[in-house]
Amino acid sequence: MRQGAIFDMDGLLVDSEKLYQRIWNDLARERGVSLGPDFIKEISGTTGVLRENIVDRHFQTDEGKAIVEENLRRGREELKKQVPLKTGVREILAFFRGQGVRIAVASSNNEDQILFNLEKSGIAPYFDAIVSGTEITRGKPAPDIFLKAAEKIQLPPRDCYVFEDSLNGIHAAFAAGCAPVMIPDMMEPTEEIRAICYGIFPDMLAAIDFIRQDTV
Repeated sequence: MRQGAIFDMDGLLVDSEKLYQRIWNDLARERGVSLGPDFIKEISGTTGVLRENIVDRHFQTDEGKAIVEENLRRGREELKKQVPLKTGVREILAFFRGQGVRIAVASSNNEDQILFNLEKSGIAPYFDAIVSGTEITRGKPAPDIFLKAAEKIQLPPRDCYVFEDSLNGIHAAFAAGCAPVMIPDMMEPTEEIRAICYGIFPDMLAAIDFIRQDTV
């Protein structure tokens, strides 16, 4: 068993990816734009200028930064009401804590939203470190966010599992030299993704059984 576990947040720990995708579509309709099926694959897990450029292209505008900020603002308002956790989150965090594994969250979201989600859902005490999208220059699929998370929990990347739901996130974890574990949410793994995943499971509960038997 590896000694580090790094978790994405939206769509992985928190059942929020569907919320953000609904807001993206609302924003598109308000602007008379129809988002194609490639939008979700490209936007998921990204941050900064890359995310803004994707929005510019799909929304056919140069106001990507403002649209991203509005998406996040509306998402924050919704999450103030409730922060729903995905199946098995509490169980896998408790399992890792019991095994002495160091735990980090690495999310493209901003630090305030990460802290709010973790605290409101009651899982903040499990985490040893947090890395937000504002701490890195390059977002996923670049490996920077997971390299930073491994550094913060003082472990080499190869000794860290990375739990992700997005294709960009899996690519980033693999590029970082971590062990990518996919828990699909809104996107199913492609053959390319299957080839670089350490494991793929329907939920965190199923992942626990695998991790428990993992001899690395």
